[in-house]
Amino acid sequence: MNSKLSVAIGGVRIGGDAPIAVQSMTNTPTNDYRATLRQIKQLYERGAQLVRVSYPDISCRESFSRIIEGSPCPVIADIHFDYKLAIDAIGLGASKIRINPGNMPKKHLEEIIKAARERNVPIRIGVNGGSLEKEILKKHGHPSEDALAESMKRSVGFFEDRSFENLVLSVKSSDVRSMIKVNMMISKMFRYPIHLGVTEAGGLLRGSVKNSIGIGTLLMNRVGDTIRVSLSDSPLYEVDVAKMILRSIGMKSDSPDIISCPTCSRTTFDVIGVQNLIEKKLEKSRKNITVAVMGCVVNGPGEAKEADFGITGSGNEGIVFRKDKVIFKGPKEDAVNVLMKEVDEYGKDD
Repeated sequence: MNSKLSVAIGGVRIGGDAPIAVQSMTNTPTNDYRATLRQIKQLYERGAQLVRVSYPDISCRESFSRIIEGSPCPVIADIHFDYKLAIDAIGLGASKIRINPGNMPKKHLEEIIKAARERNVPIRIGVNGGSLEKEILKKHGHPSEDALAESMKRSVGFFEDRSFENLVLSVKSSDVRSMIKVNMMISKMFRYPIHLGVTEAGGLLRGSVKNSIGIGTLLMNRVGDTIRVSLSDSPLYEVDVAKMILRSIGMKSDSPDIISCPTCSRTTFDVIGVQNLIEKKLEKSRKNITVAVMGCVVNGPGEAKEADFGITGSGNEGIVFRKDKVIFKGPKEDAVNVLMKEVDEYGKDD
C-alpha cells in the first residue's frame, strides 16, 4: 500500500496503488488434488484473490500440477527447505513461491533466483522466529524485532546483489505488538510489497481478534499490500475475517456490512438468530450494502438509519425498513424473506 514497487502474481497485482489483496492457504492434503481444488474454489467464491498451497515433497508433483491447472485464482507454492521443489513449482506454473531464505544454503537460493527470473515469478521472502539465521539469533539472544528486521535486510540484500527485485516481504510473529513493530520497521527500510499476518494466532475468536488488531493497525498506518488471516479453523473463515477487517476500515466495498445490536433486556426479537441467518445468506455476496439487524422497534430504524436495509421486530412480528422508512410489517419469517428479496433486487436497475 505504501510500497513503491508493485508485483504481478498471475493476474493479481499487489503493491503500488493496487488494492489490498486477500489470500488464504489450503489445509487439505496436496496429494488430494480434488479436495484441494474444491477448497480453492470455495475460497475464491468467498473472496480470496490468491491461494497458497503447500508443496511438501515430490510425490505431490502430479497433484500439484493439476491444482495449478484447475485453480480459478493464482496459486502460491509454499516451500520450506527443499530448493528443488521451489524450482519445480516454478516450472509447473506456480504464480509465486514462498520461501524462508534463512532455511536454505546460498547456492540453492541462487538456483531458485535463476528459475524465478526465467519465468518472471515473484518470490516471497518469509522471516519468522523459527527461520532466523543462527548467528543473528545468537547476536540478539531471542527473535526480537531487531533480529527479524536484520534477517530480512540480509535476505533482501542477497537478492538485490543478484539483481532480483521481484519480491514480496513477510515478517510474522505470534505476538501482535511485535508483528506491528517489525512491519513498521521494514516498511521504512524497503520499497517492496509487504504481506501481513499474525502467525499462530489461535482459533476463530482469539485469532480473529489478534489479526484484526495487527493487520488493521498496520493498514491504517499505510503499511501492507496483501493479507492472510491465520486461524486454527476453516480457511473459509480466514477470508471472511480478512474481508471484515478491510470493510471495517474502509478499504473494501465489494461485500456487505452487516451490523446488529448487542441486545438488552428489552429485546424480544431474535436478533442473534436472524443475524446469523442473514450472514449465511450473504456470505458470497459482492454487493456494497449495509444491512442492520436491530433488537427493538423503539430505536431500531432510527439507530440504523444509515443502513441500506434493516430488520427489527418484537416477538414473532418482524419489521423491514429501507433506509429509515418501514416497508413491511408482519410475521418474522415473512420479514426475513422480504428483506432478502430487497437485497437481491438491490442494484439491478442501476
